[in-house]
Amino acid sequence: MSAGTFLVAPDQGTIASPGLWSITVAALVLLLVVDVILTRRPHEVRMREALAWSVFYLVLPVAFCAYLWGAFGTGVAVEFFTGYVVEKSLSVDNLFVFMLLLSAFTVPHELTQRVLLYGIIGALVLRAVFIALGAAALQSGTWVFLLFGAVLIVTAVKVLKGDDQEVDVASMRSVRLLRRLVPVTGDYRGFRLVVREQGRLAITPLAVATVAVFATDIVFAVDSVPAVYGVTEDPFLVFATNAFALLGLRALYFVLRDALARLRHLNYGLAAILALIGVKLVLHWAHGLWEWVPETPTLASLGVIVAVLLTVTLTSLYAGRRAASAPEGGDDVGRARPLEHDPVDP
Repeated sequence: MSAGTFLVAPDQGTIASPGLWSITVAALVLLLVVDVILTRRPHEVRMREALAWSVFYLVLPVAFCAYLWGAFGTGVAVEFFTGYVVEKSLSVDNLFVFMLLLSAFTVPHELTQRVLLYGIIGALVLRAVFIALGAAALQSGTWVFLLFGAVLIVTAVKVLKGDDQEVDVASMRSVRLLRRLVPVTGDYRGFRLVVREQGRLAITPLAVATVAVFATDIVFAVDSVPAVYGVTEDPFLVFATNAFALLGLRALYFVLRDALARLRHLNYGLAAILALIGVKLVLHWAHGLWEWVPETPTLASLGVIVAVLLTVTLTSLYAGRRAASAPEGGDDVGRARPLEHDPVDP
């Protein structure tokens, strides 16, 4: 069964032919294989290496957008680029949670990129499943747009309140279940996930950390897939935006590792973006019933999203400077905060 057959529901409109699906998925697999080869030897990633790969993974979607522009026109290219910007902005928040997880599991720096790579592969698989489900759901009626819009608006409120920013590894059901079923070694064993100890199989803390990252990927997929469906109804474009946004996460993590804690207003920006797309979906649903209800043009959405991201970045930098110049014990407002639980003892 081809990737196109799996991801596109019957009669769901898409620009992609089976050939384009095959080429895209093959290129994605090739890039992941290259990532696996590059991370086969444990080493701490330096800024120069991370910047080079980040630039590479930023050039790829721009080149793909140029191809879409030439092959399918301005509208398709704008939909793809808007969806990519949405996914990339949401992925920065994902990186913040990954940072907390890696710290909680005290993952050695030289193993960090392999955990991130496992997380990206798991996220891609989950996104493919959710995109397929979303495409099938859209066939059942326009009420799905109302459902997606409600999900995004509720998620925006949760992000604004900070409900999803605390990570308590010990309380994660997947981690508790895994440690109950399988013995866990007391230390890391390089890239190995499973080892044999005293005649029985045991998993390493690296495997437990990987499962924790997979568990958070499920939550991220629930938020991000409806967000991109708010920009475009084409399953191929939804898949492409998710793939391009996720591919560069490993390198971007090392570039933003120190800067992430300084983006203290990022949650406000993400909440605004999710709410905006949620309202856009609700208006789209209402427009199908009452033609007088206005719809939000994709280009206008892109402009607002970029403006929101620039605004929260500038206000975060300003707040950081104020906090740095304030007396000790002063401004402690924002996203940057230490873990409130001890590192997990595997």
